[in-house]
Amino acid sequence: MRWAGWGDPAHAVELPDAVTALLEQALGVRRPQRAPARPGDIELPPPALSPRILDALTAAVGADHVHTDRDARLRHTRGRSTPDLLKLRADDATDAPDAVVLPGGHEEVLAVLRACTEHRVAVVPFGGGTSVVGGLAPRRTGFAGVVALDLRRLDRLVAVDPESRTATLEPGLRAPRAEELLGAHGLTLGHYPQSYEYASIGGFAATRSSGQASAGYGRFDSLVVGLRVATPRGTLDLGRAPASAAGPDLRQLFLGSEGALGVITAVTVRVRPAPTRREYEGWRFASFAEGLAALRRLAQDGPLPTVLRLSDEAETAAGLARPTELGELGQADGCLMITGYEGPVTARRAEAAAVLRDLGGEPLGTEPGEDWARGRFHAPYLRDALLDAGALVETLETATYWSALPKLYEAVRGTLTRTLTEQGTPPLVLCHVSHVYPAGASLYFTVVAAQAADPVEQWWRAKAAASDAIVAAGGTITHHHAVGTDHRAWLAAEIGDLGVEVLRAVKASLDPAGVLNPGVLIP
Repeated sequence: MRWAGWGDPAHAVELPDAVTALLEQALGVRRPQRAPARPGDIELPPPALSPRILDALTAAVGADHVHTDRDARLRHTRGRSTPDLLKLRADDATDAPDAVVLPGGHEEVLAVLRACTEHRVAVVPFGGGTSVVGGLAPRRTGFAGVVALDLRRLDRLVAVDPESRTATLEPGLRAPRAEELLGAHGLTLGHYPQSYEYASIGGFAATRSSGQASAGYGRFDSLVVGLRVATPRGTLDLGRAPASAAGPDLRQLFLGSEGALGVITAVTVRVRPAPTRREYEGWRFASFAEGLAALRRLAQDGPLPTVLRLSDEAETAAGLARPTELGELGQADGCLMITGYEGPVTARRAEAAAVLRDLGGEPLGTEPGEDWARGRFHAPYLRDALLDAGALVETLETATYWSALPKLYEAVRGTLTRTLTEQGTPPLVLCHVSHVYPAGASLYFTVVAAQAADPVEQWWRAKAAASDAIVAAGGTITHHHAVGTDHRAWLAAEIGDLGVEVLRAVKASLDPAGVLNPGVLIP
């Protein structure tokens, strides 16, 4: 990962001159006068861990796997949200961990948790570092220091059960490597979120990730059949059958727990035969409302494509539905839908096409779909280029039932437009639907505006107002980005005060000293 950006530096992009000019003309975007800080310019706080604590960590994992050097600490500072990157670019690394610890297995994770509990050191489980909701910035107050528990050494495909079509994976496996290992057995997870190139298996489970092919494969949490979890009080092995009536499903405590209740050290998932064919195509609908009606029809009555997504008019016109066409801003008309099919394709594709035509869809052929597939992991690189140009660009997402979706869409879009305009930076607000269910769907918003003098505060004011609007309109505060610290203040509005008490009680039982990712998830 780039130290203050996304992905491989060799894949960084530059904005076309036409886009830079349009951003300046339409939104008042100006290139920042101050160049972003360089890694050597960043001032890190001195490590806070005492020699005694470092000795305890070394005893747990070995001297070669405890790092306190500048580079290791800097690269484990926060996640990859726009505020995270803006702070680093402004020479703010105050959230840097005091040490990075790399356990080699479940028992070593337990040993680290015991040591940190004894010495009251906060522990932040770290997978791919791709959190966009402040999930890697714990509370420091009351702790002797902060340790980033990097799980990259737990990177094995532990077992494959071809008869049951399950596989057990360690949490530090990056998604592309997991697909490679499963592919050697003719299998796939089929889980491709936008963070796919860098995200980890453990992170998918701990945040309830949802991939771009969720219509066909389901959310990651729906794939999980078993978990092994290390906690400060011991081990939990959960999931001995595909279904059970043996009380509440304790796996659900840790799916979405964001490292606040335990450290996932193994995940058993359902897998499928790897598809031999993948086909993508585009459709045009005259309006977002007509496109939503078509999505609902496919989600409720089928046939359901593997990939199903719909951009609103603004996102279609801005080119973000097809990132490789970004230079063609403003030339699109209507709304672009992308459908994708894997495995046996012909009959399902033909049947879906008939439904979409009946509902007013205009077929655009395979080019838009193939273009989307080529650029499906491109947006974070584009975000970095926009930041370089002086734009504020960030995303937020939510979900609700079909009947409430139009109201939620208008409420969030209107709130973001109003709050940023009031700050003197009128935005471009874009939206798409990429995850559908029989009962409802998600909304994923992208916001572009000129940066204010304090862009972190600028975004936080807009995000807080949008979060209030989501709650008021009956949406969930997050569909797949997780809670982290950014959404924590709104969790009680979603699950109620009693629900928060339940979470606190669970944490007190599993983590009595409160060392696991303090301040994240639980209000």
